Amino acid sequence: MDFVFGLPPDSKRRTGVVVFVDRFNKMHHLAAVPAEVTAVQTARLFVDMVFKHHGMPLDIVSDRDPRFTARFWQEVFTLLGTQLSMSTADHPHTDGQTERVNRVLGDLLKSYAHSFQ
Repeated sequence: MDFVFGLPPDSKRRTGVVVFVDRFNKMHHLAAVPAEVTAVQTARLFVDMVFKHHGMPLDIVSDRDPRFTARFWQEVFTLLGTQLSMSTADHPHTDGQTERVNRVLGDLLKSYAHSFQ
């Protein structure tokens, strides 16, 4: 799981994207989010976009973004019996698949935006 921020605002003034990547099958889920997205909003997106389709993962890798280290996440994962593994921030060796998706997403969005200029 990761976030990409600093994008041009959409019609709802969202300037970020949350990225969920299944490291087993490489499937990814993306959702536009506001810059001030909360842990609760992210948890709801996770449940709606990932859990409903794939079930609860046994292991989750996340960077140390405060949206993922909040007490809310720790409690949810404790209750569900899911291990939360924290990667080193901006360390692609640990969460490289998500970082690659973020890079491609950025390139696609820049190309798309450039085509309208």
